[in-house]
Amino acid sequence: MIYGYARCSTNEDLQDIKRQVRELIQMGVPEENIYKEYQSGTKVDRVELDRLTRAVGEGDSIITTEVSRITRSTKQLCEIVEFAKENHIKLVFGNFVVDCSKELDPMTEGMLKMMGVFSELERNMTSQRVKSGMQNARAKGKQIGRPNTTVEDIPQIFYRHYPKYKSGEINKAEFSRLCDLSYPTIFKYIKIVEN
Repeated sequence: MIYGYARCSTNEDLQDIKRQVRELIQMGVPEENIYKEYQSGTKVDRVELDRLTRAVGEGDSIITTEVSRITRSTKQLCEIVEFAKENHIKLVFGNFVVDCSKELDPMTEGMLKMMGVFSELERNMTSQRVKSGMQNARAKGKQIGRPNTTVEDIPQIFYRHYPKYKSGEINKAEFSRLCDLSYPTIFKYIKIVEN
């Protein structure tokens, strides 16, 4: 059986995973066998990756468009390779095929680990550039992140239903629904009003 794994670091509203899915289908993965994840590649416990590793069996293949899609951690890549070797699974990273259904030659294993190192290096360099850019922006007096919300910024509909929440007539979830605002936004507004 052929399985695919597509991953983006942020949610589907911010990053489009469709390109990876299209490429996986072109590589022969049935669409219903593609596991889609919206998590950092450094995160160890990923729901879809865990589901995928439970689904595959001996002789199966796991395909991703590149090494960095399955992980951004060299340590985790080594664990995935060990898992593939133990279960005799073929790993395909774009054009790079690692057939763990038979004994893995040292050159292939070494190349794969080097790809993992470069993937992790790329992530670390990107993170460092972002932090440097944020420090530079702060030094220039720019606001980083979301602007601070003040009492005046809170919409009137919140104040209309706030007494019901305060008296215990409604809970936060109902408050959120009545105001047509997200639960985290309601929580933030409550903290602002009550402080």
